[in-house]
Amino acid sequence: MKKYRTPSLVINLKNYDEIYSHFSVDISKISESIATETDVEIIVCPPNPVLYKVVENVSIPIYAQHVDDAKIGSSTGSIVPELIKSINCQGSLINHSEKRISINEIEKLIQRFRELDLTSLVCAQSIDEVESIAKLKPDIIAIEPPELIGSGRAVSKVNPKIISDSVDTVNLIDKNIDVLCGAGIMTGEDVSIALELGAKGILIASGVIKSNDWKTIILELSKPMIKSD
Repeated sequence: MKKYRTPSLVINLKNYDEIYSHFSVDISKISESIATETDVEIIVCPPNPVLYKVVENVSIPIYAQHVDDAKIGSSTGSIVPELIKSINCQGSLINHSEKRISINEIEKLIQRFRELDLTSLVCAQSIDEVESIAKLKPDIIAIEPPELIGSGRAVSKVNPKIISDSVDTVNLIDKNIDVLCGAGIMTGEDVSIALELGAKGILIASGVIKSNDWKTIILELSKPMIKSD
C-alpha cells in the first residue's frame, strides 16, 4: 500500500544556505500549513543533518535526500535505510542528478526500501534510464533532464515530450509506478502543464528555496494539484 498520495509536490531543500539552522523546520512548517489548507500532498527533503529535527516538528511526509547501500553497524559516514526508518522518515530520493549511483545500488536500495516499507523516489535523466529503473519497480520515478535543473527553464515547457514519453514508458512496465518531473519548474503554469502531460507531481528545489516568499510560491505550485469535488 502506498504511503503517499498523488499528485505530490516534493521539495528538495538541497544544501542551500537559505535553509541552514532552523530554516529547514520553518519551510517544512509552511509546507505543512499549505498541505493542511489545500489537501495537497507536500513532501519535504531536508539535508540529513537536520532530518530528525524536521521529522519531529511536522506531520507531513519527510524524505531523506540520499541513502547508501551500506551495512548496518560498521559503515561510518554512511546513511543506511534502517536509520532513516528508525526516526520515522518515510522515504528518500535515490540517484539524484547531484548524487548519482550505479543501477546495481539502485536495485539493492529499492529492495531494502520495500522490505522496510519506505518510499523509493528514484531520479532519472533520460528515457533509457527511466526504462531501466522502472523494471526495478520503485514507488516513484522522477524524470529530470540535468541540463534544465536550476535553469529556470521548465521541463514541462522546454521538453514536454520527455515527460509524456516517461509516463508511457513506465505505464508499459508497471502502471503502479508514479512519474514525477522536475528541472526548471518555477510557476503554477509549469505544474499544470506537467500534470496534463501525465506526471503525478513535481520535484522542485531552487524554484522554491530561492524564492523571496516561500508561502506564496508553495501555494502557487500546489493550486494546480487541488482536486475538485
